[in-house]
Amino acid sequence: MQTFTKDLAHHVGETITIKGWLYNKRSSGPIIFLELRDGSGWVQAVAVKDKVSAEIWKNVEAVTQESSVIVTGLVSNHPKKENIFEIQLTDFAVIQLAHDYPIAKKDHGPDFLMENRHLWLRSKNQWAILRMRDAIITAINEYLHSEQFIKVDAPIFTPNACEGTSTLFAVPYFDLGSAYLSQSGQLYIEAAIASVGRCYDFGPVFRAEKSKTKRHLTEFWMMDAEAAFVEHDQNLAIQEGLVRHIVRHCLAHCQEELTILERDVEKLKKADAPFTRYTYDQAIEKLHELGSDIKHGEDLGNDDEGLLTKDSLVPVFIEKWPKEIKPFYMKLDITDPRRALNDDLIATDGGGELIGGSQREENVDILVERIKKEGLNQADYEWYLDLRRYGAVPHSGFGIGLERAVRWITGVEHIRECIPFPRTIGRLKP
Repeated sequence: MQTFTKDLAHHVGETITIKGWLYNKRSSGPIIFLELRDGSGWVQAVAVKDKVSAEIWKNVEAVTQESSVIVTGLVSNHPKKENIFEIQLTDFAVIQLAHDYPIAKKDHGPDFLMENRHLWLRSKNQWAILRMRDAIITAINEYLHSEQFIKVDAPIFTPNACEGTSTLFAVPYFDLGSAYLSQSGQLYIEAAIASVGRCYDFGPVFRAEKSKTKRHLTEFWMMDAEAAFVEHDQNLAIQEGLVRHIVRHCLAHCQEELTILERDVEKLKKADAPFTRYTYDQAIEKLHELGSDIKHGEDLGNDDEGLLTKDSLVPVFIEKWPKEIKPFYMKLDITDPRRALNDDLIATDGGGELIGGSQREENVDILVERIKKEGLNQADYEWYLDLRRYGAVPHSGFGIGLERAVRWITGVEHIRECIPFPRTIGRLKP
């Protein structure tokens, strides 16, 4: 029966079988050390020449990096490291012998690694990032269900824009003209809240944005949440609760991955505390104090986000932005109609924007006026306006970019490592 390396602590003194791949090999005369990967983790198998048959020893000597193998042996404690286990090899079989694996145990340039992304995923760092991505997805689902949200899927093909027409990917759609790849599922899950109260979607979205920064992809995964009878301040509280839950979940379940990635876990622990909150006006004032030349009414750039969070132990909310630079659906602050009831959440350690959210405008007449003012075709949004005509309620929502969250939690430099097969303005394969 197959055993997984992550479970070896429960099998000390037992003979087990591991099925996986050879990551590395080194020899010391009559002893060969095989570093194995089975998907769940990593383990060292020790082959001793005078304790195995000549045929097994020959196979162990011949096996190459990334060959697929089956290893049987006795599980023992590592002689020098606590809570680390080894396999004393008694049987060995090669499923497929790999030849000239292209990614050697040396430094490679990013272009080479991206061309070989299908193989690079096997490295320890990429293994750790993939597992942490999965852990973050799990944490998001856990938290939202604990807050009475259910998952409702939104379409990938849409007839109109959600976040502005300049970043749409157009797609020919049979005899119906052009469709567009979704920028966000928000408008659709707003429809679902009148059925289920609180819901979210979680899937790929697309932005034809010609950005080459370390934080931009053209295809990425977004979780959009929407909740009926939730207003601005409660919306921020839900967002904060989500991010803090993600941090706690990863600290509890990803110790090995965080160690491989050399992430400063003390910084993550300190991020699990009440978040700082600035209004947009306060943020601009503070940025000026810190030496930024940003003008009032401008969006924050990467440098501004870094300045604002460089001395902060916790993520920072920036709320109540000028309405002119925000989408038509955001509700305006009744105490200052120049401001939208919205927020961006900026991560520490250069993580950038994690979340964008807002209270939505529920008044149909105001929405129609804003759609016209922005030059959008009202006919495309009639179904969305129906949501305000029939049982409108105060409601709010937000979206968190999965790869942004992975980048912040893992501490990796470039977002292209935070998705299995990244799509950027200069890369479409593998």
